[in-house]
Amino acid sequence: MDSLKIALIQSPLVWEDPDANRNAFETKIKTIPDDVDMVILPEMFTTGFTMSPDHIDSSEGLRTLEWMQSMARKHQTAVVGSVVFQEEGKNYNRLYFAKPDGEFAEYDKRHTFTLAGEHEKYEAGSHRLMIDYKGFRFCPMICYDLRFPVWSRNTEDYDVLIYVANWPKPRIAAWDALLKARAIENMAYCIGVNRVGLDGLGYEYVGHSAAYDVLGEQLAFSTEEEILYVTLDKEHIQKNRDKLRFLDDRDGFTLL
Repeated sequence: MDSLKIALIQSPLVWEDPDANRNAFETKIKTIPDDVDMVILPEMFTTGFTMSPDHIDSSEGLRTLEWMQSMARKHQTAVVGSVVFQEEGKNYNRLYFAKPDGEFAEYDKRHTFTLAGEHEKYEAGSHRLMIDYKGFRFCPMICYDLRFPVWSRNTEDYDVLIYVANWPKPRIAAWDALLKARAIENMAYCIGVNRVGLDGLGYEYVGHSAAYDVLGEQLAFSTEEEILYVTLDKEHIQKNRDKLRFLDDRDGFTLL
């Protein structure tokens, strides 16, 4: 495909209530037009950014994955978002990329948020995810990963960088600046999906979900509860990479 239409769902979350959140997102997804190829949800979209994974039944991670697969199949669109996932006695902040044909891929958050003690509750991931979908190559990541440009460096020629997040109001200027920077330095579309509203601990979230093209031009932005739409253009990526060739000069390195 030469173009891809993506829906960014910016929404409040019900604290530690997977059923309520799945129901709310299912209602929102039903309103999305048939020509949308992908739906992106926030980080921990069934619970909010909880540091009490023991409050969440161990079956919920798998239930949510099955729900994502069901939504993807029913609406013929990929569904992306992260959830609290418990596996073999360990907890993960795990992103799933569910395709309409039932296939899925997963990514565990690499940079756990030490300021909130996430590193004490959740296992850190060790591998990036690259996934091909409808002619575009995606690299999905989670929230705090945004602050670490080496981890997101475009060494594998992806087309789209995705961040799902619960990024709070006091540091929202960093979110805005870094999303744009990641697009520019990697010559890729960069999409960030954040939540809005208050969480169960009283932290406020003001959205700022956004999309940027390979030159850092803003394509979508909102501070309200709403669904944003953006269309990605394959020719835009290739034309600018061929013309400017910035990625040809990128540094080589190995992550230890």
